[in-house]
Amino acid sequence: MFGLAEGIAILAMVQAPVADDFGHQALVEGRDAAAIAAIMDNDQIENDDPARLINLGIAYARKGDEALARQLFEAARDKAERVELETAEGEWIDSRRLARQALAMLERGEFATGSRVAAR
Repeated sequence: MFGLAEGIAILAMVQAPVADDFGHQALVEGRDAAAIAAIMDNDQIENDDPARLINLGIAYARKGDEALARQLFEAARDKAERVELETAEGEWIDSRRLARQALAMLERGEFATGSRVAAR
């Protein structure tokens, strides 16, 4: 079983773009800069989309930018819209809960050693 750090892969929402639009594959492969580029270059993803915010947060946390990662996770946690996101393990989790889990992981330093990814 993956920890949140290995699989915040928000895998599926039927009406959402495919997982790669959210940098999922690059995150799974540990290519954080490529994930950031893929997410930032996709103009079909709203800037405040919870999957976008969480995946960017993961990538920045892994790259060592904890302040930016915290801002992204907090934005996902505080967003009025709640969505169900599927983790790489197939578990559906409320976006706010997933963001809170990511913040807790950030506090424990878990992104420095490896991460779970989110696809949408």
